[in-house]
Amino acid sequence: MADQNFPLTGFSSLAIHGGHEQDPRYAHLTPIYATSTFVYDSAEQGMRRFSGKEDGYIYSRWGNPTMEEAADKIAAMESFGITDAGGRPITVKGYLQASGMAAVNTLFMSTLKTGDKILSHYSLYGGSQEFMDKLLPEFGISVVIADLRDLDKAAAALKADPAIKMVYLETPANPTLQCVDIEALTKLGKQYGKIVACDNTFATPYLQQPFRFGVDFVIHSTTKFLNGHGTSIGGIVLGRDVEFMNAWAYKVHKLLGGNSNPFDAFLLINGMKTLEVRMERHCHNAMEVAGFLEGHAAVAKVNYTGLPSHPDYYISSKQMRHPGAMLSIELKGGIQAGIDMMNSLKMCTRTVSLGTCDTLMCHPASMTHYSVPKAQREQYGITDGLIRISVGMENIQDIIADMDQALK
Repeated sequence: MADQNFPLTGFSSLAIHGGHEQDPRYAHLTPIYATSTFVYDSAEQGMRRFSGKEDGYIYSRWGNPTMEEAADKIAAMESFGITDAGGRPITVKGYLQASGMAAVNTLFMSTLKTGDKILSHYSLYGGSQEFMDKLLPEFGISVVIADLRDLDKAAAALKADPAIKMVYLETPANPTLQCVDIEALTKLGKQYGKIVACDNTFATPYLQQPFRFGVDFVIHSTTKFLNGHGTSIGGIVLGRDVEFMNAWAYKVHKLLGGNSNPFDAFLLINGMKTLEVRMERHCHNAMEVAGFLEGHAAVAKVNYTGLPSHPDYYISSKQMRHPGAMLSIELKGGIQAGIDMMNSLKMCTRTVSLGTCDTLMCHPASMTHYSVPKAQREQYGITDGLIRISVGMENIQDIIADMDQALK
């Protein structure tokens, strides 16, 4: 086990050793603590734990060593190398959730109340969009959508509606890969006294750290690149106000019951250890694929922030280590050309989700964003002919060869 006082200066070192505490029985890898409850040496000890006078585990919905290590590792990665105004390393607290949507729910339920509004932008993950459109209004919470790539429009929305409580960002956005300026929008949000939250699923903390730009909360679907192998479902909500996270956010987390479980947490921990090396390969392949597709006769448009042709190329390069592994394309033949391409794939995988070792392709209009009305989808740039690609880690010549033959 690495000495906890040894300063880790590299991201992979942190991804491997961060958050880990030596198991009492000296297991090399983090054990799966498959237990619903924890026992006490005495009745008095149980009383102290329930009253909060003594630290310790009580019930796995409230906390579990395997789940806690996974959360602490992500918190360490999201805060790695970031200091506050006084030059001190920032501290971040996170709670592992059953899914990315559970993280969204815990975030909103712990920070918003009836009458509050969320300011967000075009092209969010379909589940987040549907949650905002269909469930939050039942609790008297509504969403204002604006083109937040235009800071004047963002400022106008905040100035016009004092009921806005939160600025909610997702960058790069799913599936159009739109990027918004985290730093500028956070400064603007703070100018008006708003909470700022960011979904960092597409980027991962290796490519982008929203806390570096002053946001209050970060969420992930850990199912994706953090796990990296498609073996478990999970999410996390992280906050930099540790007092709030330990008190009210923890209470909401417990009572909503959207906690993760030890088995999924164990798989997540082991997946995250290779995050840097995986993302380097993913990103290299994605850049090659984007360049190939941009020059292909059958392709009308490539949405990839690593291409100078993308309108958010500058913003992406300013706040991300690399443009990432996600892209989407429009084919000249429209939806039928997309169907033909998907049906002709020989190696790449036809499925939803993203972030696994293999290249995944899906049709958002009929899959991930099926529940979003057509007119709204098209307004956000999610047309019927759009195909989303999560570029995998296969040999690049095989990925390109499969796409080329499928396009023919």
